Amino acid sequence: KSLSACCLLAAIALPVCTAAAADQPATAAPHQILKPDTKPVDLTKPVKVFIMMGQSNMFGMGAIKPEDKNGTLEYVTKKDKKFPYLLDDAGAWSVRNDVRYVQVMTGKGAGAMQTLHNEWLTVTGKTIGPEIAFGHIMGQTIEEPVLLLKACIGNRSLGWDLLPPGSERYEAEVADKQGNKVTKVFAGYKDSPDSWVKGTEPQPIGWYAGKQYDDDTALAKKVLGELDKYYPGASKYEVAGFVWWQGHKDQNPVHASRYEQNLVNLIKSLRKDFNAPNAPFVLATIGFDGWKLKEPGLTIANAQLAMNDAKKHPEFAGNVKCVESRDFWKDASVSPTGAGYHYNGNAETYMEVGTALGSAMAELLKK
Repeated sequence: KSLSACCLLAAIALPVCTAAAADQPATAAPHQILKPDTKPVDLTKPVKVFIMMGQSNMFGMGAIKPEDKNGTLEYVTKKDKKFPYLLDDAGAWSVRNDVRYVQVMTGKGAGAMQTLHNEWLTVTGKTIGPEIAFGHIMGQTIEEPVLLLKACIGNRSLGWDLLPPGSERYEAEVADKQGNKVTKVFAGYKDSPDSWVKGTEPQPIGWYAGKQYDDDTALAKKVLGELDKYYPGASKYEVAGFVWWQGHKDQNPVHASRYEQNLVNLIKSLRKDFNAPNAPFVLATIGFDGWKLKEPGLTIANAQLAMNDAKKHPEFAGNVKCVESRDFWKDASVSPTGAGYHYNGNAETYMEVGTALGSAMAELLKK
């Protein structure tokens, strides 16, 4: 807890959501986050919970190993000497004893839950998401104990799987398989299937609009209902903020056109569901191919950036912030994989996005 939120923000330049020209990408923020101390956490205070949601890139696809592969976390920290706070004095991954990291996802069977992480914040497993940098910033900023609670799974869209409660049906003209234009009805919350031709009767499938939203929020609440199991010694908590990084599966014209509306509903729904009406909400744009991002992804990025527009969304002024991820795109040639939909597995990208999200959250918490 060596830096106050004010000092931390002075040390970390916050990447803001500006529409920078493709040939003028913003410079990555400097990393002056300190290594964690050994000060014992005060469990008489409520645990500050940050709920993290989205799809596969929030889930975490940044490669940790091998050390000799450009773009892995080991390469970035041990060879490029970046993010020094991730290594302790012996060269092992540092551990925060004031930040707990829990990751859950839906399992097989009704209501089943898989627990993928339940430990003090450190680097483990094969991949990372934005939680590592975000968690270090929260631990350094907040005096109370911190819980990062991630509930998500890959290949999910906001326009269908994660559609928030209260979302209504709507109509859109699309092309059928023969190329003819038809009007379809698109699902509202709990409708099934995702769409059907107007004038026909919908034939439900084994999924419904918002099913993943329901699952992820239910799993998060399950963890909070058994707090001591996930944060040993803790007995009370407060949902202190929300973190969102998503958008890949919404890259079709219809879902992209509704993204801004759905995102507004998502923010309101999560705050209501977790009884946290004033909790700050931070999100990152989708950034596939960096500043070369094309439609319909560009529509989604602009919808995400619109959360910063106080005139358009005055209710979010000072409590919602979008950060730009396109600055942090790394080409496949300097990355562990060529999977662009996972940011080529580049761990530095995930660390940069996590830093930006953490900086944004620290700024909102200060306000």
